[in-house]
Amino acid sequence: MRDASVSIANPAPMMTTVRQKLALVVAGVGILLLLVVWAAGRAIAPLPTFGAALILVAAGILLFVREEYLQRPEGIKNNGVWFRSLTARGVWGWLAGVLITGFYVCLYWFPQYLAGLIQLFDPVSQALRGQAADQWFVYGSLYTAAVLLMGIKFAYKYRHNPYQRLRTLSVVFFQLGFAWLIPGLLMRLQQPEIYFTYFWPLSYYQGTPMAYEGYAGSGLGTFFFFFGLAMFFVGTPVLTWFFGKRWYCSWVCGCGGLAETAGDPFRHLSDKRLIAWKVERWLIYSILILVVLMTLLLWANVATGRSMLQGISEPFYKTYSFLIGSAFSGVVGVGFYPILGSRVWCRFGCPMAAWLGIWQKKRSKFRITTNGGQCISCGNCSTFCEMGIDVRAYAQKGQDIVRASCVGCGICSAVCPRGVLRLEGASELAGDRERPFK
Repeated sequence: MRDASVSIANPAPMMTTVRQKLALVVAGVGILLLLVVWAAGRAIAPLPTFGAALILVAAGILLFVREEYLQRPEGIKNNGVWFRSLTARGVWGWLAGVLITGFYVCLYWFPQYLAGLIQLFDPVSQALRGQAADQWFVYGSLYTAAVLLMGIKFAYKYRHNPYQRLRTLSVVFFQLGFAWLIPGLLMRLQQPEIYFTYFWPLSYYQGTPMAYEGYAGSGLGTFFFFFGLAMFFVGTPVLTWFFGKRWYCSWVCGCGGLAETAGDPFRHLSDKRLIAWKVERWLIYSILILVVLMTLLLWANVATGRSMLQGISEPFYKTYSFLIGSAFSGVVGVGFYPILGSRVWCRFGCPMAAWLGIWQKKRSKFRITTNGGQCISCGNCSTFCEMGIDVRAYAQKGQDIVRASCVGCGICSAVCPRGVLRLEGASELAGDRERPFK
């Protein structure tokens, strides 16, 4: 056994146990198999090789996670995040950003370059949906796999915290069931491909005349169209009043689910500067206004017989779809995880987050309470706030944190060594008893 170093700056590199190296080799072989089958196409038996590759990748990740967390005492393991190349904007971080961004560029605008990868998913698509795979099924499958596998990692990491375990189980459940299995099964039943966890205005298409016309003839589709609008006008105010925006952003939404699981290693990279907060407020509410105007124009276009406003509404929709729906939410929102942090889209662009934030700021029982007398100014809370909130500044002043941008993930409370921060509702504030899910 290697002697433990007592040096403040440990000279032994991190993540060098034999089991971790073995885990990386296993996962690496799985990725290599995927690349080989992708390049070779039908020349190599795709189904068994593809299955073997997925098993190897999953096994490597789970073995690595087990060694990283279960073989050590419980507690937050953010050791060394500012010294690792991947999580400190080093060479591996930039390389990961380029690769993820490149994948999104191909996904949205050059799917022909993903043809080999799409073929690999044909058996899965045929079994689930009864039709051949396309790039969006591939994307949804990879997205769900990332949330599931990295969700297991997240649950191991925060296994001592009931709130984090339950929250992780929720996002995995909604992504796997409501955003992958159910839409696929609906297609097999000749129903519209409905994603029940995405509403207007986040899914900007859902509130448009095109969506209404596309759902024509389907009772389920028509129901979902009006259900989405009801969630915007009624469900969001009511649920946010009781639970804050966390009921959606940290428990249901797929964008938040990916950020909380696959994006967890990069949460500390969020910009905490005042200028970033100013840009955030102007940008996110501007996008909310844009999507509302775009939707109103499209419906006005229908009302006027698709004549006078057609030259304005349709180009407006296409421009929004390209700049916000694709480039911002996908390419930048996920591709820049290793550079700008895990909640770039949620913080600066998501119109649903903006709408939820308005209600949370003005009409919500939820807030994070602070006990400033116990704060030692370690800065963990601010460092690991993925929304760029300077939590420590509130804690030092003993102020409750009621911010429109807060998604109620609870990580600030989890990493606090003194129990300064608590996620609470207004009805709980009068007492001083021990609350569950601290």
